[in-house]
Amino acid sequence: MKIGLGYDVHKLVCNRPLILGGVNIPFHKGLLGHSDADVLTHAIMDSLLGASCLGDIGKHFPDQDERYKNISSLKLLSKVSDLIKDNHYIIENIDSTIIAETPKLSPYINYMRENISKTLNISISAINIKATTEEGLGFTGKGEGMAAQSICLLNEINK
Repeated sequence: MKIGLGYDVHKLVCNRPLILGGVNIPFHKGLLGHSDADVLTHAIMDSLLGASCLGDIGKHFPDQDERYKNISSLKLLSKVSDLIKDNHYIIENIDSTIIAETPKLSPYINYMRENISKTLNISISAINIKATTEEGLGFTGKGEGMAAQSICLLNEINK
């Protein structure tokens, strides 16, 4: 068994879509980044890469590489899934938290779980996503950005 921890943060700006877990969420601001800046999916990727000792998303998808400009993070997650399988691991479960003051994310959580489940080809019951606020504290509480944390459990499969 291997456990991995992931964290990501992006600034909120005007004139960008807000995408979390591959879901386009109606909001007056979106996350700034080289790709679609999906903090949830980025945190999940980093937890998976960390558990399998394969580095982080910056190593595999550098933000200076034009191939990843505005790319869907679900496409990157699919590549991470291939790396996990190629290194003889299976995903047992993923538990993630999105940290954002607004908008309310509960109506979109199951859609996020479905997207991640399909992309990783694992049961939706192996994916938990929560959302919380920071009660007006810090950069997320002031609405300046969003963050996400993720932890996962991998098992090595017999080669």
